[in-house]
Amino acid sequence: MSTYDLAIMGGIVVDGTGLARRRGDIGVKDGRIARVGFVDPSDAEQVIDADGLHVAPGIVDAHTHYDPQLTFEPYATSSCYHGVTTVLAGNCGFSVAPNRPDQRDFLARMFAKVEGMSPVALSAVQWDFESFPEFLASRRQKLGVNMACYVGHSAVRRTVMGEAGSEREANDDEVEHMRRIVAQAMEAGAAGFSSSHGPTQLDGDDRPVPSRFASMAELEVLCAEAGRHNGGSISYLHRSAIGGLDQPDKDLLLRLGTISRLPIILQGLGGRSKVDVPGAEWEQVSQWIEEVGRQGVGIFSLLRNHPFDRDFRIESGTNLYEGVPSWHKAVGPGVSRDDRLALLRDSAARDEMRHAVEHPNTDGAKGSTLPPPRWSVVEVDEVAKAHNEKFVRRTIADIATELGKEPADVLLDLALDEDLHTVFRYVNKSRAWEEAVAHGQSHPAMIIGVSDGGAHLDRDDGSDWSTAFLAFWVRDRKLWSLEEGIRQMTQVPAALLGFEGRGMLLPGYWADAFIFDPDTIELESKKQVHDFPGGEARYSARPRGISWTIVNGVPIVRDGEVLSKNLPGQVVRPGVA
Repeated sequence: MSTYDLAIMGGIVVDGTGLARRRGDIGVKDGRIARVGFVDPSDAEQVIDADGLHVAPGIVDAHTHYDPQLTFEPYATSSCYHGVTTVLAGNCGFSVAPNRPDQRDFLARMFAKVEGMSPVALSAVQWDFESFPEFLASRRQKLGVNMACYVGHSAVRRTVMGEAGSEREANDDEVEHMRRIVAQAMEAGAAGFSSSHGPTQLDGDDRPVPSRFASMAELEVLCAEAGRHNGGSISYLHRSAIGGLDQPDKDLLLRLGTISRLPIILQGLGGRSKVDVPGAEWEQVSQWIEEVGRQGVGIFSLLRNHPFDRDFRIESGTNLYEGVPSWHKAVGPGVSRDDRLALLRDSAARDEMRHAVEHPNTDGAKGSTLPPPRWSVVEVDEVAKAHNEKFVRRTIADIATELGKEPADVLLDLALDEDLHTVFRYVNKSRAWEEAVAHGQSHPAMIIGVSDGGAHLDRDDGSDWSTAFLAFWVRDRKLWSLEEGIRQMTQVPAALLGFEGRGMLLPGYWADAFIFDPDTIELESKKQVHDFPGGEARYSARPRGISWTIVNGVPIVRDGEVLSKNLPGQVVRPGVA
């Protein structure tokens, strides 16, 4: 028998510790790293030549929604192409388990609405489980990547309360039933507990998602229960994620961290909204993080390190204006073409829309509070008529200034002139964006990367974040050394989430790795493909400069192609190496 199952020969090892890189061979046996140094290739069953390339630990993605997709597509594409070997699903209170058969349609429609998934693709979810332990058991030996999963509050509520979970607070007996379900999930290996009171999140019937009906007392009971078991973390979208962290949420987060003794992972700290980068109020928020840290509570925030890049057409509709009721009624998905054209040509409707984007809804009781794109970050991407070519690659704000028109009229008039075929693009990159992200990511409470992988099939899901980080912030801007940049994506999230034996290339650790060229790594393409069940479309992001992705010692991606016979992924649980 061979000494090693796999040998990675001659690469430059960036081991995830933050220490200086060095040349070394890696020998793998039974899914774990057996040796780093000199390896005789004749001692291995399989050999990968990494000469001239770098070898790093597999990337740990702390925020995804891959749990539905992983029931019918085991590799978590597009993330696996970008060196990601472990995905944490079940965020924002949404998980496919637990479920009751009579609530599965609700869960699917909630995923479709909140996370932009396709109802047709979701029909392919294999509901061969009800409880959370059954879900984890159903994934064993069927995964290409490693999967960890939160138990989601909204799923727990609908399992216990049915329709009432979307109508009212729970009574004491119902809270106790929910507590027992969370305990069962944690014992089975849940990565923790996730919930949301975020005002942007509405279900398939345009009501607040179930977790938003929960009292703070209910939330505290369930977070406390999650902390009593095997470690992990709490993922929570707080009410003031839109508008900036307020004092009631500060008090709540301090209580949650105290009673659970787990890290509390949020979104959008220090921003004006959860889609902003740190900027507004960041100095005050960072001081508060230091204060609660001295009290033994760890508060962390996910940081999107690359700009939003989303194209949209009025013809097919977009959810980007969901927080602006008059716009959503006219340009949201699901509106017939005739009704859309009629609204956009109606003078009263146009009067209502003209300044509405500058004054979006801020009251969660009245509907979504999703902030719309500002006119300065919406560009004309493609036009259908030659006389409009002069507007391509220019922002709506810039065109409005030139024409002396209101920005809303510029966008809508252009769309109407082109029979709604114009393609617009939302790109929020700017000097202010770059400065804010550069400043924010240096704070130890900031976790690099927000992918939303598996969600938002109609636009960029952020699954290329690791490639963007290495290309822009590490190589081009030199904000991080390569060694520390790799550590931020591997050892740091693995340690935070409690994933023992992962995140570093050291003897005894699981052999999760990716092999890449730091000089050429970048996004190669991002385009719509029709490869989901029913031929449904989604965006596929592919990198340049990544040669291999390896999970538990078995290659799953080679030169951008999934090795579809290999299913080495494991269900990862906190506290278990």
